[in-house]
Amino acid sequence: MPQYAAFDTAQNARRLKSIAVQTIAGIHAVLAALKSGQSIDRVSIAKGAGGPRLQEIIDLCRMRKVPVRFETREALDRASRAAVHQGVLALVAASAYQTIDDVAETAKMLVILDGVEDPHNLGAIVRTAHAAGADAVVIPDRRAAPVTEVVAKAAAGALAHLPVVKVGNLNQTLERLKKQGYWIYGLDERGTETYDSVTYTEPAAVVIGAEGRGLHDLVAKHCDVLVRIPMSGQIASLNVSVATGVALFEWKRRRKSGV
Repeated sequence: MPQYAAFDTAQNARRLKSIAVQTIAGIHAVLAALKSGQSIDRVSIAKGAGGPRLQEIIDLCRMRKVPVRFETREALDRASRAAVHQGVLALVAASAYQTIDDVAETAKMLVILDGVEDPHNLGAIVRTAHAAGADAVVIPDRRAAPVTEVVAKAAAGALAHLPVVKVGNLNQTLERLKKQGYWIYGLDERGTETYDSVTYTEPAAVVIGAEGRGLHDLVAKHCDVLVRIPMSGQIASLNVSVATGVALFEWKRRRKSGV
């Protein structure tokens, strides 16, 4: 079987099903979910939709710090799978994310994402991180793609093996990891060292920036060292999942060779 084949055991399929998100459609259902305190990844509202009930939903999201996205009605139609959504959907993870306490004490490598919003990229990164031997992928609870069915499909089974951790404040998490002995490597084109020359110390965390934007300045300041991937040709940067793979497999190579 080729190394890139998807995992297809019954156990992994059951876990993927449990990780996939639930979609709550309709004004009354979304309001009830918000008022109940249910954990919600984000709320999507149709562009141009309005009214006091939708405004109430927006206000509740702000109060609970739930991200709100304004999308086309066609996008909501697709996401709702023909359910009547009345211009609003809530995405709710069907299973809880792990916490940083669950993984930090024993991990050798954490992959931390600074606002990766494309679910295909998130899934690809989870798949790559698992293949390279990382112990978990860490995402912030705002301005980041949640774990959805799209992510699960792109991860090709890796979610059955690799924990996804959600944190409230990325900068505080980085400082906390430093106190636990982690060395923080930020992957950024502004890096002073190249990915294949830097010394990797364990436990380690590699911080990956968002599509097109890279690392936020404050996040970059919380890294111990910024590492870059030298580029040839006319393209200035790699896809975020590809860049993650380049860095992680260099780390894996170093571990295996003892360099």
